[in-house]
Amino acid sequence: MGIIHRAISTHIVSKGGFSNKRAKTGAVGLIQRFGSALNLNIHFHMLFLEGAISKNSWGGTAFTRIKAPSHQDMLELVHTISQRIARYLEKVGLVERDMESSYLNLPLDDEDSLLQLQGASVSYRIAMGPRQGQKVFTLQTLPASNEGEYGQLANTSGFSLHAGVFANADEPEKLERLCRYISRPAISEQRLSMTYHGKVRYELKTPYRDGTTHAFFEPIDFIGKLAALIPPPRLNLTRFFGVFAPNSNLRAQVTASQRGKNSPKLVNKEECDSDKPYHAKSMTWAQRLKRVFNIDITECEKCLKNNVTIIPCITQPNIIHKILLYLDKHGSSITANSARAPPFEAVEQTTVFDDFTFQRDFDFGA
Repeated sequence: MGIIHRAISTHIVSKGGFSNKRAKTGAVGLIQRFGSALNLNIHFHMLFLEGAISKNSWGGTAFTRIKAPSHQDMLELVHTISQRIARYLEKVGLVERDMESSYLNLPLDDEDSLLQLQGASVSYRIAMGPRQGQKVFTLQTLPASNEGEYGQLANTSGFSLHAGVFANADEPEKLERLCRYISRPAISEQRLSMTYHGKVRYELKTPYRDGTTHAFFEPIDFIGKLAALIPPPRLNLTRFFGVFAPNSNLRAQVTASQRGKNSPKLVNKEECDSDKPYHAKSMTWAQRLKRVFNIDITECEKCLKNNVTIIPCITQPNIIHKILLYLDKHGSSITANSARAPPFEAVEQTTVFDDFTFQRDFDFGA
């Protein structure tokens, strides 16, 4: 991903008439691990500024916009990227090159079962069940397409680069739709269904060039496909580059939140001249629950009014387990004998909950 960003950003800066020392561009990259058929297809969606940002003579910043890349520019870029990535993979030992061809040198003797699931997902093969190793059953309902290369699209040696989608500065709705698209989840429930024979049928969002529109999986193989899409632990799928990077000196000047080094939102002038970053207040956990899962924990389920206040927050797993066991045993009697929850003091005196640790003033902010 770093190789791709350096190649594209250098092209943008040079088209603006600058060098990498005099100007920078910005990008937001999202790592997408899935294809339209729930196959493991790692590719990058990167939103680039269509120009370069440089410092002017009076201490401010200036944005120099460039023209959209031509088809020849795309061919040169994808050729440069493919050559650099091939050299990198050969350097780290993942690709072996001989006189005739190149081939992958993956650790196939690894005992990790996830590697087998990922390999089957990449090659459109069944990973589990009696038909293990065979091709996934697909359905072709459209004639094959013979569209060639055009405009801001280039393909070479298995690498493809597409730059035909853009949004102007006065089109925030279009930019939001684009951001929602590139950050969408792997599965669309609207295109997922079960057949009469008990197989999982998944409709492709966009038909393949050979006319394929549906893919069919056995239930156990469908679970294997989902497992292969899970990213490794502690892997951030969203990256910021250039002027949008957290350590960039220009981030506070080019973003609306004005976070970053030398932020104008710092209180004192002494702090404003330092490299101390400004961090805006994040959303609370209650706000995140409502935004992501549409769960409003401040709304009463009976009267549908926002009159619920967060009193304690219990985070110990063993305590939560005891509470759930208690509610499972005595939940019916509590519901039948009381129209409202017991007072907070009564909960503290209950012997079942005698080892609780309540955080009365819990900060839900990140």
